[in-house]
Amino acid sequence: MTDRAQPLLPVEEALARILADAQPLERETVSLMDAHRRTLAADLEAKLTQPPFDASAMDGYALRAADIAETPASLAIVGEAAAGHGLGRAIGPGEAARIFTGAPVPEGADTVVMQEKTRREGGRVTILEAVAKGTAIRPRGMDFTQGAVLLEAGLVLESRHLTLAAAMGHGRLSVVRRPVVAILATGDELVMPGETPRADQIVSSIPYGLAAMLAAAGAEPRLLGIARDTRESLDAHIAAAEGADILLTIGGASVGEHDLVQDALKARGMDLAFWRIAMRPGKPLMYGRLTTGGPGRAPGHGAGQRVIGVPGNPVSAMICARIFAVPLIARLTGRPADASHASGTRRAILAAPLPENGPRQHYMRATSETDGEGRRRVTPTDSQDSALMTRLAQADCLIVRPPHAPALEAGAEVPILPLDF
Repeated sequence: MTDRAQPLLPVEEALARILADAQPLERETVSLMDAHRRTLAADLEAKLTQPPFDASAMDGYALRAADIAETPASLAIVGEAAAGHGLGRAIGPGEAARIFTGAPVPEGADTVVMQEKTRREGGRVTILEAVAKGTAIRPRGMDFTQGAVLLEAGLVLESRHLTLAAAMGHGRLSVVRRPVVAILATGDELVMPGETPRADQIVSSIPYGLAAMLAAAGAEPRLLGIARDTRESLDAHIAAAEGADILLTIGGASVGEHDLVQDALKARGMDLAFWRIAMRPGKPLMYGRLTTGGPGRAPGHGAGQRVIGVPGNPVSAMICARIFAVPLIARLTGRPADASHASGTRRAILAAPLPENGPRQHYMRATSETDGEGRRRVTPTDSQDSALMTRLAQADCLIVRPPHAPALEAGAEVPILPLDF
């Protein structure tokens, strides 16, 4: 059976093969400034107790509750406690200390009375209203204690987590290394953005969209430029991908006379797993492994460099990357990734009817909005032509239509895959 005669591989099976042996990459240690959106590689214990002392929750006076059982009560002011500057002595009977928010509560004091309930006259303060013992004091360890695990391995670190990690006493964090993805455009018809194309050329736009998408997914993209339609150019550019975890090629992966990418990769040792998928847009998707020239791996991470070849059509390329490359990057960075991209789908209500689907899974560009009842309503773009980048730019999600799905009326529920994440 020739390659072209082989049956198309279902989307779910193709994705399952790509993810089959994908495990988180090795750890590395980075500063807090470089840890945003990285995956925590190990449970994080607090090095400190927070707050490290009983702290005042407001501006007022620190005193003994027993001294204000009856009000008004006049107390001697013996000093002042501010954030970073403790009183330096204990509070005794009949005494009070001026205190400010965040300051350590002096030994002997068990209550803080807010300043609005007091009247100061020289070196004495009159407490006008009684308050309960312990009022306005944040006790030591109220937030967390030393040794407590507060952030768990596998967490994708957002700004709020980094705030906590810093408060826990950590300046550097152990995170999963980001996979390096080398992105290679191919074709004599391409010129770089900003250059003037000839009448028979177009601008190479796909690498920039892919780089942004994959960076958002947690990868470190590296652009390799444009390989021309010669074996010499392809060989040189593929060699430049050495050290990357994933080589993502664009175009030229079919078996036409001008599609040289497969042969060039096979000549360098690629074991081709599959290259035709039962989906639209994006049927000629390629996946394999280069057994030479890949980076060193820790045990269990699979042998060789992963190769994903997406179609040269911009819409097809972006959709294929969203469906196949993004879940792979999630696995490699230690983020949750089911063996099916369906784990990332949501449900929405159709705002317009859809015709029945053909034999390939269809990813329809669509826009969505929330209606007055809080339901997500989704509308297909006016054209599903895969050559239209404007429609992809307008869309914020994909309607997922399984093979041979029946026609649907407006109001039916459908799965959607967000384009942004």
